[in-house]
Formats: sequence, C-alpha cells, structure tokens
Amino acid sequence: MSGTVVVLGVFNADTTYRATRLPRMGETIHGTAFALGPGGKGANQAVAAAKAGGETHFITRLGADTFADTAHAMWAEAGVIPAATIDADQNTGAALIFVEDGSGDNCIVIAPGAASKMDESDVNSRVELIEKADVFVTQLEQPLAAARRGLEVARAGGTITVFNPAPAMDLSDAVLALCDYITPNETEAETLTGIAVSDLATAEAAGRALIARGCGAAVMTLGGDGALLVDAHGVTHVPAMAVGDVVETTGAGDAFNGGFAVGLAEGLVARDAARFASAVAGISVTRPGAAPSMPTRTEIDAALRDA
Repeated sequence: MSGTVVVLGVFNADTTYRATRLPRMGETIHGTAFALGPGGKGANQAVAAAKAGGETHFITRLGADTFADTAHAMWAEAGVIPAATIDADQNTGAALIFVEDGSGDNCIVIAPGAASKMDESDVNSRVELIEKADVFVTQLEQPLAAARRGLEVARAGGTITVFNPAPAMDLSDAVLALCDYITPNETEAETLTGIAVSDLATAEAAGRALIARGCGAAVMTLGGDGALLVDAHGVTHVPAMAVGDVVETTGAGDAFNGGFAVGLAEGLVARDAARFASAVAGISVTRPGAAPSMPTRTEIDAALRDA
C-alpha cells in the first residue's frame, strides 16, 4: 500500500573527500578519492522515501545554478516530486563531507545557500500538500521557523509528524509538542535532554525525557546498535540490520528517517516501521555516498525476507 510523504528540508551538492585522516589546521594532505553528488538531509530523506515506495514530495529552496540542475535530475531519477522555490540571488546549498578511510566514519560542513532563507512562506504556500499527506518529515538544516511552521500545519491537518532534530540544537517544549515522532541520534538526544547516550539504558532515559517534554514518541537512532523506540506502549529495541560490509555511514540516518516515514505512511505500527527503516539504513551503509546509496523497494523487501 503506497503512502504519501512530504519532506521539508535542504538540498546540498555534496563534495566528498576521502583520506586516511583529517588534516590539521594549516596542513595539506593527499586524499584517496573525490566525488560530487546530491545530498542534504531533507533531500536524502526524500530520495530514501521515494525509492522505498512512498509518493514523496520535497519542499525546499534552490539557487538558479548547475547544482539546482543536479537536484532536479536526481529527483526525476528517484521519483521525488519537487516543490522547490528558485532564489536567483542565492547559490544552491553545498556540503563538504570528509570520509575516513578504513572506518567509513564521516564529518560534514554545510553551506545551505538559498535554503538558509527558507521561512514560513515556504510552508504557507504548500499547506494543502502537507495537510493531504500521510506523513510530514522535517529537520533543522533549514531555519527553525520553517520547520516549526511545517510541523504546525501538519499537526493541524492530522498528518503524522516526524521530526529529525539534526543538526543538534536546543529546542523549546512548544516545538517538541508538535512531534508525533522525534528521531535523534545520540548527540542530538544529549543536546535536547542533557543525558549522555552511551547504551540502551541511557537511550531509554533520553527517550522518556523527550516524551516528558511533549513528544508523542522517540525513536533513538544508535548507529551499529540499531534504534530504540520509546512510546506509550513501552520500549522496543530494533537491532541494526546487517546486509553486507559497511562501506560508508554517510546518509544512514537519512535512510532510516525516509524508510520510517514510508512505513508509517503505509500504516505500519511504529515498531514495524522502525524495522522497515532499519533495512533501508542497513542497505545504504554498504554503498558509498548519501542519496546514491538509498535502496529500492525491491531491495528492501528482499532484506526483510532474509533477516
């Protein structure tokens, strides 16, 4: 059963560099690889959702440049339906991604460009689209005002809200109360709760703290330890799904969020949506890149059957 997902967020052109380590300040080192491709948390999540089988719309702002052309080409290939405002006075967002050889771990610098100008007007012009969706997803790479307005519109229209609070920042209880599901990783959970998340017990404590602040449920993403769902029904650990050797973790969280949204949009209960999301993320880390690593529905269904 297909569901409708609307994602509000940022598209970035990802410039990815691989090397054995980060250079020190003032130092130049040789890298081992370079790639230019599509990215941005919102865009990655939209691609993940579309390829996972959801009818997926993406609300964003772009510049009038070749990176915007890259975005539209990528969305056409993945099946994402764009709802993009073009800002000719700004560049399309870009990101520098460093990937450590060996471990596949990454760190990222983002310059969001046109997306940094997103505000309530980007949402107000798409109210009907959001209200008719099954699930609305947003993050924090665009300004908080746009994300909050999106959550408000979705909540008022009866659309399920999924909030990925990344990059990490402190948020008011009023914003958290708009979240049916919040999906922080360990760092983001600590920023919001003050609880250092290092294992399942501390993840549960952070999840309960988020619910106490107003969230309907918390889905704590824990990397190799999978995810922990904390909701009114209790606590459910969803192990990470090992599909193959880990090549790169860039975009794994976005894969999970896109997959989770599709699961909810198709009517799955939260624990089953999280398991579906775990399969999406598990496949994504076996491939390089962010958006390019997102699996198809056929691949996801096969991984779930084999798990």
